[in-house]
Amino acid sequence: MFSLKSIVRKNIWELTPYSSARDEFKGSADVFLDANENPYGTLNRYPDPHQKKIKERLSTIKKVVSNQIFVGNGSDEVIDLAFRIFCEPGKDKALTFSPTYGMYDVSAAINNVELIKQPLINDFQINLNQLQPYLDDPSLKMIFVCSPNNPTANTFNVQDVEYILENFNGVVIIDEAYIDFSEQESFISKINEYPNLIVSQTFSKAWGLAGVRVGVAYSNAEIITLYNSVKPPYNVSQLNQEAVLASLNDLDTFESNVDVILKERKDLKQKLASLKMVNKIYPSDANFLLVNVDNANETYQYLIDQKVIIRNRNKLVDNCIRITVGSPEENEKLIESLQLISKS
Repeated sequence: MFSLKSIVRKNIWELTPYSSARDEFKGSADVFLDANENPYGTLNRYPDPHQKKIKERLSTIKKVVSNQIFVGNGSDEVIDLAFRIFCEPGKDKALTFSPTYGMYDVSAAINNVELIKQPLINDFQINLNQLQPYLDDPSLKMIFVCSPNNPTANTFNVQDVEYILENFNGVVIIDEAYIDFSEQESFISKINEYPNLIVSQTFSKAWGLAGVRVGVAYSNAEIITLYNSVKPPYNVSQLNQEAVLASLNDLDTFESNVDVILKERKDLKQKLASLKMVNKIYPSDANFLLVNVDNANETYQYLIDQKVIIRNRNKLVDNCIRITVGSPEENEKLIESLQLISKS
């Protein structure tokens, strides 16, 4: 039986969160002399510490109650705060599946938490048989599931993820940074079904706002309250909040851009498949392709010389490169450069 209090660090459960000036006064006024702000300037006032307008808009779009939404300084803050809330440094553990997003490793190390890496099996899926012994370990507090996964680009079997949610008494964080490029339904629809579920999404990918560093967590109100208690008081700047709101109010552009990227993903895959130096292109539910080539290191360096930058994932997946789906012009430049390798 999942019990939130039993897996939250005692000091976090008992924490009295910082109360900012904007927490103590809520409303409109003509004169603000409460927060020691400079009275001059265009950005002289502190931003909304709770990002209410963003949450109201997301609540409508995602069909989630506002108090089940946390807005953070990128998805990396969502990840880092989870370690702070649920894992006692030097004592508790977390688990993820390998290969996957490298920030789980970095955040675990920063917070002095052991991160168990469970290897993925055929088609980069979860091996529940190998995972089972870990589910009963009381020191294991969190499991990270990146789906669609980075760098493998695939989504995990829904039944496998649901099995973990139903049989693990810790928190399961499903990182859906690339979900808008996938046909699979988001797990946001299941946050009321599973009390141990946190779904992380971002504005950095499909929304085209990597520069503003805004991520979102969706969960039950109790877990979101813990996030709000631990976060810095003004964790998302005014400029970044305004950029996110502008995008949320322009869904037509968002949907159009996603459609173009999906079309380009299909075209790029077909063109890559025609190159003799390409051995395999893995199925993708993301805005990138994982591609096995004859020599990943040489291909990566050659493309650098052509001023085309991809990601060399050879250390994670043998002789594989990761190619982000760019604009039609960028993709054409990539293909032209790779054609020269294939002809040599």
